[in-house]
Amino acid sequence: MSVQYKTVNINNINIFYREAGERNNPTILLLHGFPSSSHMYRNLITILMNEYHIIAPDYPGFGNSDQPGMDEFDYTFDNIALLINQFVEKLNLEKYSIYIHDYGAPVGFRLATKHPERIQAIITQNGNAYEEGLMPAWDPIRKYWEKPTEENKNNLKSLLTLEFTKYQYIDGTRHPDRISPDAWNMDQIALDRPGNDEIQLALYYDYRNNLKQYPNWQEFFRTYQPPTLVAWGKNDMFFGPQGALAFQIDLKDCDVHLLNTGHFPLEEDLETSAYLINHFLRERLK
Repeated sequence: MSVQYKTVNINNINIFYREAGERNNPTILLLHGFPSSSHMYRNLITILMNEYHIIAPDYPGFGNSDQPGMDEFDYTFDNIALLINQFVEKLNLEKYSIYIHDYGAPVGFRLATKHPERIQAIITQNGNAYEEGLMPAWDPIRKYWEKPTEENKNNLKSLLTLEFTKYQYIDGTRHPDRISPDAWNMDQIALDRPGNDEIQLALYYDYRNNLKQYPNWQEFFRTYQPPTLVAWGKNDMFFGPQGALAFQIDLKDCDVHLLNTGHFPLEEDLETSAYLINHFLRERLK
């Protein structure tokens, strides 16, 4: 069994995705964060694919997917979620679990609230849905939300540099020398594409609308009670451990684990994460 690397055209946008495992096994839809792509799941996929059907797309403007211009595609989380919903339907994924990280949360929770009947379980790894989870690292972005001036916008461009991309991977880790530079270098290739900076800045600005959706997502949790695994890097500079614990407010079947690592737990705690996912889903998807 091996991973397949595929592309599907959605609304004239080529969406790259990784697929592995047998389709008759339970499906897990892996939704990546910023500034990454399905590449962040490269190692997890090979561990899970013997028991699960794995699908991991790249959003437009990320990874190996097309990067339509700002005049061709409105880079908002609403639009990305609509496109990924069409992607799900084109692949005939009728029921699945979602694994969400960072930006994967606003995408995945929009899919879930639109089609709750499709969601079998949620795995959130630093994928936030509560104000409690937002750390002070968001302050420069919040300043841009409050005053969307060119100065405040330009102040965010430092978040798109190789230096900061690397920092996101190693900050909060126990052994930064064990984090492969392939991770941040792959991300930076996409960030450095002409025009990508404006795309990322547009998504930074639109992220304010995700906070407005938090009550809707929390209502979804209370109403549909999806089994939820929270496997959270507790040293994340963006999404703190209070955001992980907050899921227990609304969910009855909520298994929370705080891992002693940073924003990308799969880079340092891959085996632990895979074990938790396997153990959790085996119990819920019998």
